[in-house]
Amino acid sequence: MAGGADDADSEIVGINVTPLVDVTLVLLIIFMVTARLIAQSGLSMELPKAANSGEMQTVFSVSLAADGRVLVDSTQIANDDAVAPFARAAREKNPELRASIKADAAVNYGRVIHVIDILKTAGIAKIAFAVTPTGPPKSQ
Repeated sequence: MAGGADDADSEIVGINVTPLVDVTLVLLIIFMVTARLIAQSGLSMELPKAANSGEMQTVFSVSLAADGRVLVDSTQIANDDAVAPFARAAREKNPELRASIKADAAVNYGRVIHVIDILKTAGIAKIAFAVTPTGPPKSQ
């Protein structure tokens, strides 16, 4: 009696939607789990904290990890000096390019300055630093 029919020659008067709902719920759960994994695929960093941080438009992102890894727009590259060709190519596409540097709190200050110098040499003048907000600013 699948589908609500009494014999082989009669019409199907009802559709069993239970398998459709089951498949839909399983696909939804799979999507939710994989979306969380995709969102966490970047480097794990401890960004510096700042009371006055705001949303910024990130067009060209450079991430510097404490262990020496460098990511440009979520793509791992060989070293800090390899940022230059990526920066020049991105600058050619967008003359008003903004860059964002995400540096782990343990990254050497000189290394961050070196990356800033590379970006400025490539023609990128608008550079911002990513920070972790600490909460509302204190009034003075």
